[in-house]
Amino acid sequence: MHCLQLSNIEFDMTAAKHIHPETDAPFVEAFGGWQDQSILIVDDEPGMRSFLQRTLEDRCSRVEAVDSVEAASVLLDSRHFDLIILDNSLPGKSGVEWLHEMRALGLHNDVVLITAFADLETAIHALRAGAADFLLKPFRVNQILSAIGRCFDRTHLRRENFILRRELDSHVDFGVDGLVGNSTALQPVRETIKRLATVSSTVLITGESGTGKEIAARAMHYLSSRSGNHFVPVNCGAVAPDIIESELFGHVKGAFSGAASSREGLFFYAQGGTLFLDEVAELPMAMQVKLLRVLEEKKIRPVGAEREIPVDVRVIAATNRNVEEAVQEGRFRQDLYYRLNVVQVHMPPLRERADDIPALAAYFVRQLAPQLGVPPQQPDNALLAAMVSHAWPGNVRELRNLIERWLILGNIPEIAIGSKSVAIDNGSDVSLQAIEKQHILKILGAADGNKTEAARRLGLSRKTLERKCAEWGV
Repeated sequence: MHCLQLSNIEFDMTAAKHIHPETDAPFVEAFGGWQDQSILIVDDEPGMRSFLQRTLEDRCSRVEAVDSVEAASVLLDSRHFDLIILDNSLPGKSGVEWLHEMRALGLHNDVVLITAFADLETAIHALRAGAADFLLKPFRVNQILSAIGRCFDRTHLRRENFILRRELDSHVDFGVDGLVGNSTALQPVRETIKRLATVSSTVLITGESGTGKEIAARAMHYLSSRSGNHFVPVNCGAVAPDIIESELFGHVKGAFSGAASSREGLFFYAQGGTLFLDEVAELPMAMQVKLLRVLEEKKIRPVGAEREIPVDVRVIAATNRNVEEAVQEGRFRQDLYYRLNVVQVHMPPLRERADDIPALAAYFVRQLAPQLGVPPQQPDNALLAAMVSHAWPGNVRELRNLIERWLILGNIPEIAIGSKSVAIDNGSDVSLQAIEKQHILKILGAADGNKTEAARRLGLSRKTLERKCAEWGV
């Protein structure tokens, strides 16, 4: 018996039937079912369309069927489908030919190709066109369900692996709520997050670096109906301007030098879930225009593609910049600002929620001590008092790093907890002017030399800060 095996597809060329290790036992969908999945059927045989619809409509959230590739193209322009079941023998244009064209235009959907005729040439063309699986007519119910299940499983695992890699890279820790503490400044944030979790409106989270903007965005996602899908974070300021469009929207093969194959973007991985655009104010102006269009049209266009792809993604953006000032200076589009700022959540700096510092310190000790392999000791009252009195220019992130350093070394350098520790540790008098200079320069350093941002954190005017820097020769 002559068999052909290409990629994950195996054909028995003699018996002309599709073979996979499967049984006649009831098929059980992996990953808790397909309730959120949508399927498009493209077949010109009314009987086959009816059979597939009856088989799938109780298993999936949405199943639609058309009799031509022209009708399929119209549907794909208006809505997203997780999978396409495509007949190869269609009037005017074969399924494989249409799939080749759609892949070149930016279509990334998984496709199961079905056909009444199997030969080596058709199989090769199907694989080259990007078909995920291949079935020969007639087939049993469990065969089509197995093929669909494999496609959904591969997509799920691909997205899962992608998200896990990003989680490991970001080292972000979060719980169901994600926010530690019960200070007065934190309560309105908690209440707002709970309310925003019930809707899909675009949200802009503002606040200084290290205040927990991503934690707040994650809380909105995991408390929402989108929690069954992925939360995809991206730091817009960390992606090179020349590749940010491909990173977000994906690209087709040959779209630019080095694009040897098509690639899905972050909007694809966030499908049905949430895309978190951190440091959104760092986006290049050209990218701001394209993001605005995506927010308004709910469609993306991969780089080099000729067609737009519908997406169902909630966008939450965040920035530590003064966006209104950036708009006035022409560095950020006003229309995009209004589109992102449907609802704004401001994360308070740690100095405004000093009551939460003991709870945060205890939380970080519980979290870090097992990772470091050290005893989970707690800060004494003197250390807590010094922490509470510190200005925390790096906010919660700085506190976490300080606790980690304390657990490792058993002490904290003077500079780490600010002016109060200088007086305590040195046992010597330090002038108010020296403390002021040390504190201002520290805040200026934390703001990467940005005097406007440092002045805002310090509660000073920029002119006052510039005058002091001039006096110190900075």
